[in-house]
Amino acid sequence: MAKNMAQSATLASLDQKLAMAKRCSHEGVVAGAKAAVVATIATAIPTLASVRMLPWARANLNHTAQALIISTAAGAAYFIVADKTVLATARKNSFKQAPNKEA
Repeated sequence: MAKNMAQSATLASLDQKLAMAKRCSHEGVVAGAKAAVVATIATAIPTLASVRMLPWARANLNHTAQALIISTAAGAAYFIVADKTVLATARKNSFKQAPNKEA
């Protein structure tokens, strides 16, 4: 009987940890997507403007190069912000669950 109680407590703890991990990852995805949208706009405007105004850019940056510049900035912003958000959320949750050990 005691063994079943310990197993159910362990399973409940694992379910709670799994739910917390899913919430942390979801927050990271949302923050990363927002950052990717901002980075796309912030990169697209100067890239497209420079292709229209600068002769060197007009001659050397075709549509593929422009798309690569913009998508690289968006992808980098997504992964950096998502990673930082997941780590910050996990750190916050680990401090929240840590027992207070006062001497």
